[in-house]
Formats: sequence, C-alpha cells, structure tokens
Amino acid sequence: MEQATQLYLVPTPIGNLEDITYRAVRTLKMVDVILAEDTRTSGKLLKHYDIQKPLKSFHIHNEHHKVNYIIDELKAGKIMALVSDAGTPGISDPGFLLVREALKNDIILESLPGATALIPALIKSGFPNDRFIFEGFLPHKKGRKTRIEKLIDEDRTIIFYESPHRLLKTLTQLAEILGEEREASVSREITKIYEQTLTSTLADLIMHFTETAPKGEIVIVLNAKH
Repeated sequence: MEQATQLYLVPTPIGNLEDITYRAVRTLKMVDVILAEDTRTSGKLLKHYDIQKPLKSFHIHNEHHKVNYIIDELKAGKIMALVSDAGTPGISDPGFLLVREALKNDIILESLPGATALIPALIKSGFPNDRFIFEGFLPHKKGRKTRIEKLIDEDRTIIFYESPHRLLKTLTQLAEILGEEREASVSREITKIYEQTLTSTLADLIMHFTETAPKGEIVIVLNAKH
C-alpha cells in the first residue's frame, strides 16, 4: 500500500495572485498546518483563496530551532505544507534544511510544480536556454568577487537573483570581471503591474540604472559566453 504524503512543498505566486495551481490551492485547504516564511504575507494569499488553516512561521532565522519540532509533529501524524513568501520553497528561500531532515526521517514528501522567477526571466531574455546555471544571490559582502571570477570560463547562460539596492554594484562587478560588452538582461517585478525587462550590454545597463533607480525584485540573466 502506498504511503500518504506527510509534507507538501507548495509554490506560491511571485506577484500575480492568479499564478497558483488548482492543486496547490486544494493542497493548502487539505493540510493540517501551513509553514510560512512570513505569516502576514502568506495570510493575504490564504484570505484571497478562502483557505482557513493554521499558519506557523518557518524562516531563515528560526528554521534551525524549529526543524526538529516540525519533524516530530510530522511523525506524530500532522500533515503540513511549506510555502515561501513568493515562488518555490527552497529556491533562495527556506526549505532545504527541512527537506533534508524529512528525508533522513523517512517522511513522505511531495514538491508541487509552480511559480519561480528565474524561468520567466530566462525565457524573456532571448539568451540560450538549453543550458544554463542558477547562481542565486551573490554574497552580500565578502566573497562576491571570488564567486564572479569562478564564472570567467563558464559558457552557459547564467542567472542571478539580486535586490534593487545591490543591483548597480553587481552589474559593475560583472562588467569589471567578465567584460562591459557582455550582454545581460535585467527583469524586475515579474508578473506584477510594473513588470519590466531590459536587455543590453552590461555597460548600457549600468548607465540606465545609474540614471533610474531600480525597484522591486530583480533577476539578472547573463548571456552565454561566445
């Protein structure tokens, strides 16, 4: 007899609330508890879909303290769902630690397909998408230059996440190390009202965002090395 799923990893919209699957909504209505990165943010989504389930916080600052308690609850028979503020749990969001411990403890889990920012940004860039790597966020301070230098010989399309207040710094460092004529695409606010994608050389993008301060969640796509 096939065992029932105990833990669901449920992607949530990255902006537009309509970007959630029927299965995701059904799953969230079915579980006993929803683990949320920010209960206030997730609460808005649950209210929109009339999902009335207990929310418990599970984020980068408390996951190490809570993971054993959650595993014990799952072993005791609770059925749970993990969601992040936006997108797929575990992709630059909490999730990895819980999944690892769940697998160690023979917890049956399912990861539902759904929204994530990197794929729309990659497709919109017009750069080769048959082979690509995802670097997530660069280190905030120490190690940024070293991480970029390791990509000098990388010949696949490269994807980064970045915050608006570090975008110029990242574009400048990419230009210094990989060449200012390297083509790149910057997508911001994907699926939201002010969604925008700009594709040009790193030099042109630096000039643009020097004159126009960037806002919103950002994905940088770097063209494959020719």
